[in-house]
Amino acid sequence: MSWTYDPQNIFARILRGEIPNKTVAETEHTLVFHDIAPHAPVHVLAIPKGPYVNLDHFAAEASDAEIIDFHRTVARVIAELGLSGPEGYRAITNAGTSGMQEVPHYHLHILGGRVLGRLVEKA
Repeated sequence: MSWTYDPQNIFARILRGEIPNKTVAETEHTLVFHDIAPHAPVHVLAIPKGPYVNLDHFAAEASDAEIIDFHRTVARVIAELGLSGPEGYRAITNAGTSGMQEVPHYHLHILGGRVLGRLVEKA
């Protein structure tokens, strides 16, 4: 599979410091920040700093260090935001046209703070 990364997408511009964000956590390989249009009381986005289009691109081509850092950072942020208890959270990533991906940079939505309802309707 080949992926085409657009270096002018909004998340690439955020990573370059061209667009400000409200940072929650930042590491060598990961940035987590508040969504500008939240869909829940807690709604943050976790993005790798590398040029990955979606989850399968990231999983296939990111280094072990990037993958570990991303997932450990997500786990730490979930705990710090108070979402790791019994009330829980939702983690969503969209890929491609059918998945309704709006920004061609892999990102994980982490939502919580209220009951979120069903993820999708039955077909």
